Amino acid sequence: MTDVAVRHVDSIVVGSGIAGLTAALAHGNCVVVSKSATGEGSSRWAQGGIAAAVGPDDDPRFHADDTTEVSGGLGRAEIATLVTGAAPDQIEWLRSLGADFDTAPDGSLRLGREAGHDQRRIVHANGDATGAEVMRTLVRATVERTDIERLDDTLVVDLLRDGDRVVGVLALHPDDGLVALVSPAVVLATGGIGRLYLHTTNPREVTADGLAMAARAGAVIRDPEFVQFHPTAFHSDLDPMPLLTEALRGEGAQLLDDRGRRYMVDVHADAELAPRDVVARENWRRRREGAIHLDARMIGADFAERFPTVWQITQQAGLDPRVDLLPVSPAEHYHMGGIATDDSGRSSVAGLYACGEAASTGLHGANRLASNSLLEGLVFGSRVAAAMVDDRDRFVAPTRVDVPETALRLRPDAAHSAEIEDLRRTMWDDVGVVRDAAGLTRASQRIAELAPRLATHPEGRNLAEAARLITDAALAREESRGSHFRSDHPETAAIASHSLLHPVPATATRIDVACQPSRAGA
Repeated sequence: MTDVAVRHVDSIVVGSGIAGLTAALAHGNCVVVSKSATGEGSSRWAQGGIAAAVGPDDDPRFHADDTTEVSGGLGRAEIATLVTGAAPDQIEWLRSLGADFDTAPDGSLRLGREAGHDQRRIVHANGDATGAEVMRTLVRATVERTDIERLDDTLVVDLLRDGDRVVGVLALHPDDGLVALVSPAVVLATGGIGRLYLHTTNPREVTADGLAMAARAGAVIRDPEFVQFHPTAFHSDLDPMPLLTEALRGEGAQLLDDRGRRYMVDVHADAELAPRDVVARENWRRRREGAIHLDARMIGADFAERFPTVWQITQQAGLDPRVDLLPVSPAEHYHMGGIATDDSGRSSVAGLYACGEAASTGLHGANRLASNSLLEGLVFGSRVAAAMVDDRDRFVAPTRVDVPETALRLRPDAAHSAEIEDLRRTMWDDVGVVRDAAGLTRASQRIAELAPRLATHPEGRNLAEAARLITDAALAREESRGSHFRSDHPETAAIASHSLLHPVPATATRIDVACQPSRAGA
């Protein structure tokens, strides 16, 4: 895999979820690269909704307060203010594109409540299918734009560098092989790290690609140890595990142990609506003692109309949530850590930007507030687009670039399923909801053994790199904070501090990228 075609393009967005497509629509004149079809990935599966202070008694300041309250002392108040202040306008922008959100009889938005929110401020579409409606809207808007090119089924394997600047990507096109896309600006909107864990709610596309590529390019990584586990995945052998939206608990659903007793009332004043990390840890503990269930029977006869996605999940399993208890367990759901960015989505490396779950913007800190993820993607997608325009005059098109050596030795068709499953189980067992030094050390050793065996697998090497970053940071953080819980260090340190990792850029090979005819649809 050494024959590389070359294209020079205006800008590149890697990933086509809510953050990536928002950035593309706001910027224009770009190529959107998707490893599957445009609009696939985590965003379309989001059930909970978009948090926005649009109710008559609500205010973005209250939303910002709730956001920082659950962040474990690491959320930046100025970022929370920025994001929550932009939320109402982002909702209106989506509506202007044709997004059909749920409304009350008077035409106002119907608002739900979720854990950590003091107000009803969750905007939904089709009950529990908000992500699908938002992505339908954004994909349609993108397709209608002639200045946005889409490269589907194309895997970006690494970033191109020229000195201390990112100047494009190396992509694996299904028909044309390796293609170097050279550009003044690269946006990583690749989503999270879900497939790194044995049990996850994330789709198969989510393999930590952006995090790993940024690390190989030398970008600063912030707080990778903070991994959010959703408390109520539908317990099953399915991979990914279907999600039972938190909105169910917002409407009164209760958690019951194997004897039918409600237990969260003894754990936290907000019971089932306690912050996600609290509920997830308690569910993890209870699952080790026996089955746990979500009782949503009080939602009533119109369950199918209010929560059609959950209805379909349970019907396929032979259960009726109006009369049956629903088996649940925690599962990996969201990565709060990621590529460190400023308040416009710039990374520490010139020419490289990040938004959405791949980024660590300072909004979430150690624990994400429910339904803030889609909102963050919208707000920072727009901000990244503006930053790219502001930074354009600093770019000089290179004729030769550096690419990590391993990117030219990949074997996409090689079978590594056993090693990947070994890595996923290691992360679930030892770097999961509850951690300790013995397990983290054991995981670190196993990751080191597996990484060389995954070095030629395009996604496997990204998973191994992400596993190393997360595990190293989790071992170094000898306290419990937010989603990071150490059973051997259950206390929270008096001073909240970030984990800032400064990876050394990967050993690189220099390749020629002078203008030449393209084989990739130019």
